[in-house]
Amino acid sequence: MVLVGSMLLLAIDGTVLYLAVPSLTADLAPSLTQVLWIGDVYALALAGLLVTTGTLADRLGRKRVLLVGTAAFGAASALAAFAPNAEMLIAARLLLGVAGATIMPSTLSIIRNMFPDQAERTKAIAIWSAASAGGMALGPLVGGLLLEHFWWGSVFLINVPVVLVFLVAGAILLPESRNPRPGRFDLLSAAMSMTAIVPLVYAVKHAISAGLDFQTVLATAVGVAAGVLFVRRQRRLETPLIDVELFANKAFSGAVLANFVAIFALMGVLFFFSQYLQLVRGLRPLAAGLVELPTTVASILAVAVVGVLVARLGTGRAVAAGLLLAALGLVLVAVAENADDTLWLAAALLPLGLGIGVAMTLTVDAVVSAVPSERAGAASAISETAFELGGALGIALLGSTVTLVYRASLDLPATLPGPARAATEDSLAAAVNTVRDSPGVIEAARDAFTTAMQVTSVVAAAITVIAALIAWFTIPSGRKSATTTTEE
Repeated sequence: MVLVGSMLLLAIDGTVLYLAVPSLTADLAPSLTQVLWIGDVYALALAGLLVTTGTLADRLGRKRVLLVGTAAFGAASALAAFAPNAEMLIAARLLLGVAGATIMPSTLSIIRNMFPDQAERTKAIAIWSAASAGGMALGPLVGGLLLEHFWWGSVFLINVPVVLVFLVAGAILLPESRNPRPGRFDLLSAAMSMTAIVPLVYAVKHAISAGLDFQTVLATAVGVAAGVLFVRRQRRLETPLIDVELFANKAFSGAVLANFVAIFALMGVLFFFSQYLQLVRGLRPLAAGLVELPTTVASILAVAVVGVLVARLGTGRAVAAGLLLAALGLVLVAVAENADDTLWLAAALLPLGLGIGVAMTLTVDAVVSAVPSERAGAASAISETAFELGGALGIALLGSTVTLVYRASLDLPATLPGPARAATEDSLAAAVNTVRDSPGVIEAARDAFTTAMQVTSVVAAAITVIAALIAWFTIPSGRKSATTTTEE
């Protein structure tokens, strides 16, 4: 339960901010680019550091790294809660990502070592995945409860007492484990892995906001070059940071890729969905969180159905089925965003949550089961890197798609003053906060944002279908019984 609780805390923190965006926008007045960075930098730091921290956990002790990371997470949460401006909040979210990067691979690798039996490990990972998927959906509800009574910083401050409980319980209950033959830690490889990931994400964000300029080309070149050099170095090292030969395993590479594409689509939509509920539908934070609650319930149900699906369909086809169900949910969300009753929106989230819950459980299980237990930290770090990098790119690309379609769909009166026009074109949140005395303009902005959300939801659904095809053709579909695994 300590491991599940730690993962739940991280997952909630990844989405709890979404409902707070309108209130922190009114308080800190960030630009649209800063809003995207506030949402993105957490996942970006995780993606950049997970491989390194996963390897360190294998070497130094997974319990030790988990506890240190948890303590740092609490300290960074307090810093974020009292951030006086957007720049400080971005920095605090960066530190939260660094701390979170030490927690994620540690929890999964401890599970890999605590449950050597395949069937038991699948169940344990199903519960862990439910905490992850459910936490992402539970974040808005927790945020809604807090924002009904407190300021936006409370969504971070709540982490501190939870962290204290986990530190005490983890120190007492968790076993220590490490790789008995870790080999030499290569600091240059760690630097290369970050140099490959961070510039590429920056290039995507910058290209969408500023176009294809010198900075975009330079960042892309640096990222690609560092990635090529990183892979070449890993092939030569006796103890690589990432065993690139793992990607020759179809189950491993297919699971990582399907996980990446699915989370790309999901997070890109969810980041703006909470804003849609509040700024377009006019819901209070708690009511908006309740509308999103079906995603949590459905993802928990995945624990109950995943075993049956694998027994009947096999792993690869079960992952594909889950992703197709999620794609259907995204299409239904796009349709329901024009419905008068928000109950249709809540209902559309049920297949989305169930499908993602099933897919996450089985892709993570395929990754950690493909390696020996002493390399569990490194393998789980690859899985989590794909997850976080997919989330960061999803927010950057699909979030920017929302912005582009929103601006293209705006129909503003020619007589609107320049400052009001600039604020409305920047974002719906800025329009609501600055053009209060022009209900016609606000209504036009809401209509444009709804159109943008619908287009983005359909795009995300198409991307999820691609993930389903990847899973179908790359992940083997050997059917598992309750105690054994057999290939068809």
